[in-house]
Amino acid sequence: MNVRATPARDLPLETTGEAVIEFSGLGKLYPAGEAENWVLNDVDLTIRAGEMVAIVGASGSGKSTLMSLIGCLDSPSAGTYRLFGQDVSQLDADELAAVRRDHFGFIFQRYHLLDELSALGNVEVPAIYAGTDIDDRRARAKMLLDRLGMSERTHHRPGQLSGGQQQRVSIARALMNDGDVILADEPTGALDSHSGEEVLRILRELHGEGRTILIVTHDMDIARQAQRIIEISDGRIVSDGHNPEFRPLGRPGDVSAEREPETDGPARLGGIGERLREAFLMALRAMNAHRLRTLLTMLGIIIGIASVVCVVALGAGSRQMVLANISSLGTNTLEIFAGKGFGDTRSSRITTLTVGDSDALSALPYVAAVTPTVSTSGVARFANKEGNALINGVGAGYFDVKGTKLSAGQFFGERAVRDYAQEVVIDENTRDALFTPLHVDPVGEVIILGDVALKVVGVAQAQTSGFGSSSNLQLYVPYTTVQARFTGSNSLRSITVRVADDVDTDAAQVAVEKLLTRRHGTVDFHIMNTDDIRETITSTAETMTFLIAAIAVISLVVGGIGVMNIMLVSVSERVAEIGVRMAVGARQADILVQFLIEAVLVCLLGGMIGVMIAMAAGPVISLIQPSFSFVYSPATILAAFASSNVIGIVFGYLPARNASRLDPVVALSK
Repeated sequence: MNVRATPARDLPLETTGEAVIEFSGLGKLYPAGEAENWVLNDVDLTIRAGEMVAIVGASGSGKSTLMSLIGCLDSPSAGTYRLFGQDVSQLDADELAAVRRDHFGFIFQRYHLLDELSALGNVEVPAIYAGTDIDDRRARAKMLLDRLGMSERTHHRPGQLSGGQQQRVSIARALMNDGDVILADEPTGALDSHSGEEVLRILRELHGEGRTILIVTHDMDIARQAQRIIEISDGRIVSDGHNPEFRPLGRPGDVSAEREPETDGPARLGGIGERLREAFLMALRAMNAHRLRTLLTMLGIIIGIASVVCVVALGAGSRQMVLANISSLGTNTLEIFAGKGFGDTRSSRITTLTVGDSDALSALPYVAAVTPTVSTSGVARFANKEGNALINGVGAGYFDVKGTKLSAGQFFGERAVRDYAQEVVIDENTRDALFTPLHVDPVGEVIILGDVALKVVGVAQAQTSGFGSSSNLQLYVPYTTVQARFTGSNSLRSITVRVADDVDTDAAQVAVEKLLTRRHGTVDFHIMNTDDIRETITSTAETMTFLIAAIAVISLVVGGIGVMNIMLVSVSERVAEIGVRMAVGARQADILVQFLIEAVLVCLLGGMIGVMIAMAAGPVISLIQPSFSFVYSPATILAAFASSNVIGIVFGYLPARNASRLDPVVALSK
């Protein structure tokens, strides 16, 4: 909206310009319990460009309400208000903000300076919302402070300034956007007599430059400094006339300064960038000013993000460990046992599982390796040491199928199987039980198993998973030797088949079942598929990870609610600041963005700290408990950052929206 009129800067002081402010039948109603109180009633008033007007009245007379209506901080309950001929009631919230930004300068009794900003920063605020370039607005702000005698206080904060100095900063802020009308609400009320006289002198100089000045006061001595005095009582104008005592000041120099005309296009886009930058900086200042509150707000986000990242990393690590342990049994393997199941009591009497079955399976194209297995037990002795051992009769391919690794020596080969060789591969448990106490290297030594002598050719690393106790002594002997020298039977305990990597294990299992059923004429066997074990265990691990992650996500939501509550408290604490920003021209979107950025920053910083804690916690926990393995995923970390942003936006929106919809006049009264 463009309602700017030609300022009366060059008119003679006794002459006034066109009508700036026109009230017709204006009224303002406030509820008072069940009754209604008309603070203003049927006010008709016209103020022209270049006038210096004092609105005087006792406390509660309605003069401050009238000033709020003039400055578009409040809206009338009745009547019409025209500003430069434009009906103000037709303007929306952002258009009213533009009116305040472009046409009014506010000087408040309580100064209403922003504590986090320096004097220079406070003066710049209106120009930020006007979209003025940073260099231009800074130069103008410095010039205004210099003209008002504040050149040595530009970088002081409000708490470091006297009352008179703070009011000078307030005046400089009112002049920043070169508004047509200066509204001064009790401008000397909080000042000593000397500072008050200085402020009135400045206002008269501004009037001398042709500005329209409106002063609200209860002091008739101050009112007599004005060209025109309007007295108000009980919400009605009781007198309105020219002040015969008024003596205009000369023009010692323009307190204001001409600014560059507003432009559209790139400059306006730059203004949006400047407002976003200012919102970002204000969020940082607010967080820094309330560091403990900010940290407590972040705490829920930190715990939630750290928990999610740790749980997912622990779940991924555990899954890898499970897969590695299953791989030690042999990847893509099918283990075929006699009997219809593990509980089949007849399985020990079934002798149809033979080496012929193993040979038939090894001829299949989708089979990578096959090893028959027989088993028995006995007492293994070396020197004066002995122990019960499980004797595993296996083929040469067994170690490859099972993924067994060597600790010392070598595995026996096909020649040993073919020649019924009396060779044995022992495990580390057997080495520790029979050889380590005697400080003997087992490779090349001979152990006695029953009444059979077996030469140790290698030591296998202990299997990390499988069935049975890992403390058992395990001996691996060619299956032909076990059949000939220990069991005396050609039947097998089991056949282990390694399926080719590019073949689906379930499909291979179906084919193996068909082959053996055809060979045996019946189903007298059962198959254990290691993929089933892997899928079951990993599915269980994933379920547990999901459940724990769900708990962590709940903590994130709780943290988000905490952010919302703290931001609502922050809004209530900063109502006056919001009112000042609205008075100098901040749009609802500007306030919304400022508080939303603060919420997002709190959550984003909380997310970063949470991720760092999670990254540090993994190695520490792994040192304390080596069985825990953490595998961090970049996708999880990015998701954590995204989650913290989403939480900031979702849970920060309501407080930010509440802040942006505050009534400026109510906010300023806090």
